[in-house]
Amino acid sequence: MDEISRHSDVISTCAARLAEAEARRLPIDPLTKTFPELSLVDAYSIQRTNIDLRTGRGERVVGHKVGLTAAAMQELFGVREPDYGVLLDSMVHDAREPLDLAELIDPQVEVEPAFVLGKRLKGPGLTGAEVLAAVDSVCVCFEVIDSRIIDWRIKIQDTVADNGSSARIVLGSERVNPVRLALDNLEAAMELDGVVVERGNTSAILGHPATSVAWLANTLSKFDLALEPGDIVLPGTCMRSRRIAGHKRATGRIAGLGEVTFLIKNAPTVTSSPPVVRQRP
Repeated sequence: MDEISRHSDVISTCAARLAEAEARRLPIDPLTKTFPELSLVDAYSIQRTNIDLRTGRGERVVGHKVGLTAAAMQELFGVREPDYGVLLDSMVHDAREPLDLAELIDPQVEVEPAFVLGKRLKGPGLTGAEVLAAVDSVCVCFEVIDSRIIDWRIKIQDTVADNGSSARIVLGSERVNPVRLALDNLEAAMELDGVVVERGNTSAILGHPATSVAWLANTLSKFDLALEPGDIVLPGTCMRSRRIAGHKRATGRIAGLGEVTFLIKNAPTVTSSPPVVRQRP
């Protein structure tokens, strides 16, 4: 087998392992343990392979999410820029319905703003101001992340290949015009079973959440891709994530954006060793 064929085989093998892990709810060893030579470019190829597989089966792309926007997390992963994943319609969960943990592996939740675009955004060279001009509305959002890698033992290549550990998003019902808010200075909080467990401020999202969206649009332009009207874009969270196994209710609040709450079912307390709690603002 020549080098190109061998490389293509690694990409398809990794994609298949992640897809099977998600379908069977059985996490796998880190890809970077099995394939130490895996690069970040490879990881995005793996992500794209599984997204193409899912859209080919009828799922629809509804937006993107950005992660690793905090300097501390970039330092931890040894990178100098954020990462991104793709949001599919199957990931959008209705807040009025309980979230069934039987569908997931070891989920955690993050609170962040969600942008809904009114105009097309395509880089390069976009600024935060141009992003805000293209945004139709902003709402509070819960992102449910879930690693297909056992015990969250991830490097940057693992989480990118795993589509940014994406699982579900739960959007708040209140939609706000972004010009009405100082989006770079909004207090946020997360409650589990009525107890505040995390707090943060949106300034932790690259200084301004719109900066994160601009980075995403500029990065996607390298592949001749754009953010389209109606797309949901998650710019990153401003607090640590929290595991939700063993809990029954989650509430997220961001000042000026209201709150989002959902119930949790089939949530037995996890007895295995806890994974690293990730902060992905």
